[in-house]
Amino acid sequence: MTSSHAPTPSLYRERLLHERAHLLQRIAQERGGKVSRADMAAEHDVRSLDDRAQALSERNDEFAMNEHETAQLGDIEAALERIQSGHYGKCTDCDAPIPPARLIAYPTAKRCIDCQTLAEQRR
Repeated sequence: MTSSHAPTPSLYRERLLHERAHLLQRIAQERGGKVSRADMAAEHDVRSLDDRAQALSERNDEFAMNEHETAQLGDIEAALERIQSGHYGKCTDCDAPIPPARLIAYPTAKRCIDCQTLAEQRR
């Protein structure tokens, strides 16, 4: 990819689909297969009889990881929807084009740098 030619939406789409598949595979491996939150909680309840503090720590770590992965999946899905609707590469706040270099580095970017900075300052 050269700086004079921006990647096409289909290339971004392929990359996002690859990232989604990789993330789903990683989630399944971390859980020893596709395990629900309820199953994870039940597993920790059984272990909690042995060492409650360690079980709580492990459970909190797994839930935090799960929430982070869920957020990542949501960002990927939202980017794929923007590609589908023809809005990919445009800031969702101000409609300005998002520079290709930003999309290459962060393909799920939904804001230009200025709007992202403002959003982070509001937090």
